[in-house]
Amino acid sequence: MNKVDKPDAFDLEALRRRPAMNADGTTQAPGSEPRAEVSALARQIAGQYAVANYSPSIVIGQLRFLEFFSLFAISLAANYFMALEPGAHFLLSAVSGAGGALLALFLMQGSDCYHVSILRTPMRSIARVLISWTVAVALASLATLLFGDFDVKYPSTLAVWFAVGGAFLVIERNLIGFAIRRWGRNGVMERRAVIVGGGKPAKDLIRALEQQPENDIRICGIFDDRNSQRSPDVVAGYPKLGNVAELVEFARLAHIDMLIISLPLSAEARIMELLRMLWVLPVDVRLAAHSNNLRFRPRSYSHVGAVPLLDILDKPIRDWDSVAKRAFDIFFSLLALVLLWPVFIATAIAVKATSKGPVFFVQKRHGFNNEVINVLKFRSMYTEMSDPTAKNAVTRGDPRVTKVGRFIRKTSIDELPQIFNVLRGDLSLVGPRPHAVLGQTRDKTYGEIVEGYFARHRVKPGVTGWAQINGWRGEIDTDEKIKFRTAFDLYYIENWSLLFDLKILFLTPIKLLNTENAY
Repeated sequence: MNKVDKPDAFDLEALRRRPAMNADGTTQAPGSEPRAEVSALARQIAGQYAVANYSPSIVIGQLRFLEFFSLFAISLAANYFMALEPGAHFLLSAVSGAGGALLALFLMQGSDCYHVSILRTPMRSIARVLISWTVAVALASLATLLFGDFDVKYPSTLAVWFAVGGAFLVIERNLIGFAIRRWGRNGVMERRAVIVGGGKPAKDLIRALEQQPENDIRICGIFDDRNSQRSPDVVAGYPKLGNVAELVEFARLAHIDMLIISLPLSAEARIMELLRMLWVLPVDVRLAAHSNNLRFRPRSYSHVGAVPLLDILDKPIRDWDSVAKRAFDIFFSLLALVLLWPVFIATAIAVKATSKGPVFFVQKRHGFNNEVINVLKFRSMYTEMSDPTAKNAVTRGDPRVTKVGRFIRKTSIDELPQIFNVLRGDLSLVGPRPHAVLGQTRDKTYGEIVEGYFARHRVKPGVTGWAQINGWRGEIDTDEKIKFRTAFDLYYIENWSLLFDLKILFLTPIKLLNTENAY
């Protein structure tokens, strides 16, 4: 297991006592979201993990695609170079090749050939890989011989496919093993974890993880609310970086995958208190269970080697789900641009011709993981009266809004430029709407009104969302409106699917006909 190196150039206590600053080393801007003080040591370590790592699930999924298409391509190449007769014979052999490649993947999956620990040392599993490949080719060829009229050259073609495919798997698996070992040493492919809670339980957990040969956890530090007398500043070689409130900010500066709570199940009240603070973060939350005698159903656990972790919260829209959602966003965004370009041009001309100032308006809003993003809109206000902070919400008959602005706001045409935010990756087409950084209801911010408000930032915000098509759009002038909007946003996050996104996307134009709350 990888350890965080303790910086030689800094004193641990001096770093902790230095004032809070932003990730880039600047002080926080007046009026920005209040944040817990993060020590210089925590900020420095967060900087080491500012770049996202490779997800093991994504890498293994890509490997499956590579092996399937490569084995299928080898089959087609063998058919071509062995001069197999075109027509039905060639088609039958191609179908056999696709079936054999797919069957090989299932057999390798069933024999545990797609675990990261197995891929790291390929020669230990190469026999299983080759046996799976042999059985797959044998079954595919048997089916072809029994149910098809095969060419006389088919046995020779089959032999070439089997030999070249087997050689490919041996070479490819060794290259993948070399890459995974290198990524592991460089910290590129790992799960980054933070231990919540210190003292002896944290020390026992770290020692147990260190003893696992299949461990892919990199511990980035420890956070604990207890003082130095009750919880040492360094546990098993890892520094205590601050308290739990500071952990929330640390996890927003660093790309953290997992929080592991090292408390006994008997500390129920403290665990619940921690979860109320940590559930707003887009990470997995696990409870160390190696020292607990109580056992739940096997499905409740994940494991690092032989160390059981009780699954409390999972990161939403992760791994291949995030890839599918990104592909969904790009496809439908490009489609929208193709269909709506006349609306873009007409709106730009109308905005420019009826009032002075730029066509577009840029506003700072909260994005994924509470990061501040610049969101594009068609300008709907007079330039000299515009409010980039959105501290003063637009109301019915607001004199700051132009005549064209009233129309494009009611129809939500002013939001269309956010499609470019989607293509850039700041937004998703569907998700919780991004709120202005200083957005508030009367004299209270949304976070003060709704407990866990920032949990809606566990996924990318969207151009449209479940709350909007249920009528919760427009002005937020009461506590109830932001509470209901947040409740619908959280429901969307917990129940996300591509079909759910598609439903929201196609209902949006219909629901926008209701302009009651949009001014």
